[in-house]
Parts: sequence; structure tokens; C-alpha cells
Amino acid sequence: MFLKKFYPYFYLSLFYILANVLLRLIVLFHPITQAHFTFSEISKIFILGSFSDFFVFILASSFLWLYLLFISNSKYQKPYGYIVFSLLSGLLIYLKFANTILNEYGGSLPEIVIYFLSIKTFFFGLLLFLPKYRKTIRFWLFSFVIFLYVLLIIQNTISEFFFWNEFGVRYNFIAVDYLIYTNEVIGNIMESYPVIPIFIGLFFISGFITYLIVKKTKVYLDEIPTFKEKIRIAVLVIACSGLSLLAIPFLAGKENSSNVFTNELQANGIHKFYLAFMNSELDYLKFYKTVPENEAMATLKMQIPNLKNDGLLRKIISDSAETPKNVVLITIESYSAEFFKHYGNESKLTPFLDSIADQSLLFTNLYAVGNRTVRGLEAVTLCLPPTAGESVVKRKDNKNKFSTASIFKKKGYQVKYLYGGDAYFDNMQDFFSGNDYEIVDKKSFQPNEITFSNVWGVCDEDMAKKAIQVMNAEAKTGKPFFNHWMTVSNHRPFTYPDGRIDIPGNAKSREGGVKYTDFALKQFFNMAKKQSWYNNTVFVIIADHCASSAGKTELPLDKYRIPAMIFSPNHVAPRQYNNLMSQIDVMPTLFGLLHFNYDSKFFGQDVLSPDYKPRAFIATYQNLGLIKDNVLTILSPKQDVKQYDLKVINNPKLKPEFQIFYDENKMSTARQDLVKETISYYQTASETLKKKAYQKQ
Repeated sequence: MFLKKFYPYFYLSLFYILANVLLRLIVLFHPITQAHFTFSEISKIFILGSFSDFFVFILASSFLWLYLLFISNSKYQKPYGYIVFSLLSGLLIYLKFANTILNEYGGSLPEIVIYFLSIKTFFFGLLLFLPKYRKTIRFWLFSFVIFLYVLLIIQNTISEFFFWNEFGVRYNFIAVDYLIYTNEVIGNIMESYPVIPIFIGLFFISGFITYLIVKKTKVYLDEIPTFKEKIRIAVLVIACSGLSLLAIPFLAGKENSSNVFTNELQANGIHKFYLAFMNSELDYLKFYKTVPENEAMATLKMQIPNLKNDGLLRKIISDSAETPKNVVLITIESYSAEFFKHYGNESKLTPFLDSIADQSLLFTNLYAVGNRTVRGLEAVTLCLPPTAGESVVKRKDNKNKFSTASIFKKKGYQVKYLYGGDAYFDNMQDFFSGNDYEIVDKKSFQPNEITFSNVWGVCDEDMAKKAIQVMNAEAKTGKPFFNHWMTVSNHRPFTYPDGRIDIPGNAKSREGGVKYTDFALKQFFNMAKKQSWYNNTVFVIIADHCASSAGKTELPLDKYRIPAMIFSPNHVAPRQYNNLMSQIDVMPTLFGLLHFNYDSKFFGQDVLSPDYKPRAFIATYQNLGLIKDNVLTILSPKQDVKQYDLKVINNPKLKPEFQIFYDENKMSTARQDLVKETISYYQTASETLKKKAYQKQ
């Protein structure tokens, strides 16, 4: 029967769909999936989701089709078999020893092609010269191909579960980054999870399922399709692939529920990965709602003091003499506001930071601009709203920007970026070195300076000691310094030296990571207090982003609320600043405290200035949000605009300024003034970068 020729496709697609159904069931009841689902939503998740899986598999099975297409006996007949083998051998020798076009591309491409051709030539030779064993060899090759498909399906399913466990979404831009930075990611997985038992189980399960599928599909080898049958199969495969290319985006368009978890569960992870990969940079004017450029600038003039009609450049003039203190900016990995006692945490995870918060200028109502480290670094370095697509840190055009470093450099400061890992990760090396920073990272450490490290770098204690060494050397020059230290220890796998806190270093718990980082910061300050430069230094402490970004709405406010403070007992009076503000405002506020006079292009503002108008920016790589007047406005691709009325979910144990959680209720009537303001901010920021108008002076 002709239909039997499709058995390999049928059983593998069935297995892929069942694997995704199981995945959806598991993550549906995962604790991170904070939502209730209606019967209609459940139906969409499993019915439309399964259709998406089917069409995605059709495209993924193209490789299987190509493999099956070339299975035949006729090509091994004389003289064709010998001619083909000679051609393959000659091509292999040519690619191995000649300077071919592949070498012009560099990288691993020549090696990959040579390895593939070597394997192809080797097995073609076996099948040609060992006709008695041809059927057996072909069976095991067929079984191996089926095994690879099964293995990849299971591995992808497990990967999607762990990704959901970490972020509460299907594959997105983060997964694309993870594919690029394989050393850190693989190392993270190796240190975070019981990899060996997982992979042993994975291979056994894959082998068993392969056995079942091969048993049902080996009829393809027993009755190899004729040339005419292969033509019919090819026509059908191509037609189905064309249908899939239309069906997949159509079904993706049905991911339109107000419940974000419904959309994520309905989606296919591989398709989501593809979309993230293709949309690393989004042209704002093409994908988002816009206003005329002159209207955008006119709107911003009402929000940003002293703004000119022709651009962002303006003069910031202080009413007092400048006080050029040393500045140490500490951005803390994955530190949510809800870890702090002030915001209601009763687990005593941050005793040191809790204690100095009461001695600092504490920003109680501050939001991170994004949910990745590179977004936090971008915010405190460039002080502009997050633009659609990838962070500026990761883009090619990321150098010579108007930055906090450029301000300090003009004031005669020494400028350094301190990072306990390898700064090549997340393109930090390229970004910071291209924007006036010297870099001190793990490569700067001598072996005897490292007491503990994991895949992300040396522990925060070791980096604290190195930071003290660096600052002592800088102080001896007589010039002020600005050092930006990015911590690493509060990151999965959450390992750190034993004996430091009451949670073992191998417990691999987030609570341990949070508490250890707090301990390491205490050690840093204990050492700093003994140094000559301490009393002339201002410390800025802020999280890069929250510990988790998953929520039941597109931009859940509690997943962006972070702690931030400016600490300098001799120069900054303790107080709480309770107005709404953004991560991009912290450094301009510091410049105000230091009474700096400077030319500015920053979107960020000095929040202590009397003409500051409270607002905050929060975003993913696609959804761009503005919080103002208890309204969240979100701009999305396809010119989509949504607004939500924000109602605090009151915790009676907390003061009003420390309330974190909000109900986000979709508004039926839009606040057009806020829509226009949101568009003006994001459109201008995107176009300013695109036109290279955000370069340093």
C-alpha cells in the first residue's frame, strides 16, 4: 500500500504531538503558571496547539524526507555506484586540500562540510562494496535517523520544560541568546540539574520509543518506493510544507487571549524560537504605532525639561558647586524588591542591604526597564528607554554612545567595569570597552585570588576583594574613579562557598543565592570602610532586573519592581523617595546630587528636580510599556496599543510606598494623552539610535 510509505512521517509526527500534549499538561499545573483557565481557553491550548505542532513537524520532517528520498538500490548498480563513489571521494579530497569558496567564509563551515561529506562517502562505500550486508547496514542507518528524531523531540520537550520552569514562557529571545553562549548555558545546566541521570534516562527512553517506531515503519525499507512513488511523495510533502507555511502564522494569530499563559501554552516552542531569532531587532516605524516626528518631540518637551525642538541635547546646570566624589555603581544580579524586608519579606534574606537602606537615599517605587541583565546594564549606562528588539549592549552599533561613562570621562574620572565572569558573555566586553570603560573580569584574576567559582564566574566575595584592590590602585593616582560592578552569584545554579550563610552552598536555592550576595556585599563594605577613599565615595546599589519575569499579564508590575539606593553617610542624607521612577533615572539623579554641570542626551532625569514628572518604563523585547497616573500603556507590534488601569492589591502589613502587587484591568476607553506620550518616548528613542544621534559629544 502506498500509504505505508508515509509511516515514518506519521508515527514521528504522532510522537511529537503527544510529547507536546504532555508538556502542556505538565506546565499547565506548574506553580509558575499563575492563572485560571476557562473551558474555551483549555480547548484552544490543546486543539489549536496540536494543529500548530503538526504543521511545525511537517516542516521539520523535511530532513527526514531528503534522507528517505535517496534510499534506493539502483544507485549501487554498475557502473553508477562506482562513478558516484569516485565523485564523492574526489570532492572530499578537493575540499580537504584545496582552497575553496568555503574557506572564504572561515569559521567552522569547511570542517562541518568535510565531516558530513566524509560520513556520506564512508557509508556509501560500505553499501557499495558490501552488498550482502546492505540491508542490515541500511536498517541500522534508518534506525539511527529515527533515533535522532526521537532524541531531539524528547530533548526539546525537556528543554522547554526547564525554560518554562525558569521564565514561565515558551522559547523567546533569551533562548536565542542561550544558543549563542553555549559554554555558559551548558555549564549552567551541568551545575544546576542532575544531568547524568537525566541523559541516561533520556537515551533509554529514546531507544525504547525508537524500537517501537522502527518496528512500525521498517516496511519502508522492505518495500523501497519506486521512482514514481517518490515523485508522488515529493509532491505531497512539498504541498504540505506550503500549507504549513500558511497555517503556522495563521494559528499563531489565534494566540490572542487576554490570558498570557493561554497564548504561551497554545504556542509551539520551536516556532516561538524561530520568531525570536528572526526578530532580534525590530524597526519601530514598521511594527509600532507612530506619531509625526515633530509631534513626538513636542510631547517630549512637556515631559523632559530644557528639551530643544531639534533634538535631545540640552544643558544641565546645577545651582551649586560640583562635588566630584568617587562613585561605585553596584548592579546586583536578579534582585527583586520582594526579597527585601521593607517590601514584606520575613525570611531575612538581605539583612545587610536592609540595614543600609535605612541609611540611604532609598528609591521605594522604582522599576527595572526589562527582564535581562543586558537591559539593566543598558539602562544605567545609556539612560534611555528600552527599544524594541535586542538591547543596545548586544547590537553591532553599540559603541561611542552618550553614556554615564562619557560624562565621568569628561570630568576626569577613571572608569572601569568589574565583572566576575568572562565579559565576552552577553557582548559586555564589546559594549563596555567601546564606551570608555576599562574592563576587569575573571581573566584579570590570578589563580590564588579565586577561592570559589562556577560557570558564571568567581564568587562575589572574590570579586569584592578584587574591587578593593582596583580602587586602592586608582585612589593612589589622585584622580576620582567611577567603577561599575556587576555581581554574578545570585544566578542559577546558586552555588557559593560553604560556611558563609546558614544555607549550604550546594543547596542550589535562589534564597541561598540572594542571601549569599547580601553577605558578599557586607564583606565588601567592611573592607571598603578601612580604605582611605571610602569617606569620599558615593555608592549606588540597584538590581539589574527581577528574579523572575513570568506573570499572568504581558507586563506584570511586580516582576519589574526592584530595590535601589544611593548610600554615602558623609554626603547623602538618609531619606525615602516614594515617587514613581525608572531605572534610567538613577544615574542622572546621582549627577544631580554631585551638582554636575554637563550636556545631556539622556531620557533619564534627576527625580529630585522639582520639574520631574513621575513615570516608569518596563518592557520585554517586543512589548513596550509606560507606567503613569496609575495606567499601564503597552505598545506591541502590528501597531497594537493596550491600556490597563492599575489597582494596588493592598497588603495591610506594608506601608503604601512598599506595595508591590497590582491588578491590571484592561481599559475600555483609552487615555489618548498617555498613548501619545508612550509612543513619543519609544519612537524617539528608537529613531535616535537608528539615526546614530545618540553618539557621545
